[in-house]
Amino acid sequence: MSNPVSDLVAGFQDLVAQVPDLVQPLIVALAGAVPFIEGEGAAAIGIIGGIHPVAAAVAGAAGNFLCVAIVVLVTARVRTAVTTRGGGAEKPASARSEKFQKAYHRYGTPGVSLLGPLILPTQFTAAALKGTGVPTRTVLFWQGTAIVLWTTLVTLIITGVIAAAG
Repeated sequence: MSNPVSDLVAGFQDLVAQVPDLVQPLIVALAGAVPFIEGEGAAAIGIIGGIHPVAAAVAGAAGNFLCVAIVVLVTARVRTAVTTRGGGAEKPASARSEKFQKAYHRYGTPGVSLLGPLILPTQFTAAALKGTGVPTRTVLFWQGTAIVLWTTLVTLIITGVIAAAG
């Protein structure tokens, strides 16, 4: 049985290899917008595909952040619409929601943003933060910081591994 994320990664790697050099960073940015691939996975795809590590990291992080920004802005509008019109009866919290709330109260926005990519895609974390009422600027700042840090870390590791192997 194939893994959908592995299939997506392989598809992006094939696509990067098939398009002209000028278009390759755009493919990496597109990969960065995909949950579970994120900026760090997209950077790895680009580097392995032969793109300069800095260009791959910037493209992957930019694609990831653009997607997160869209999710945050849409979530903000939905939250505003629900809170101004009245959301109706409260739904019981799911186990995942309770787990998020517990982590949020323990680590705050910075901690959840920086540690979140170890557990959930940044898009999910950003939506959850915004859904709990964290200001848009705060969510975008900390999610952007996390995306840059994780993408840089993975880029350095992949570049180091390739250099050591070569």
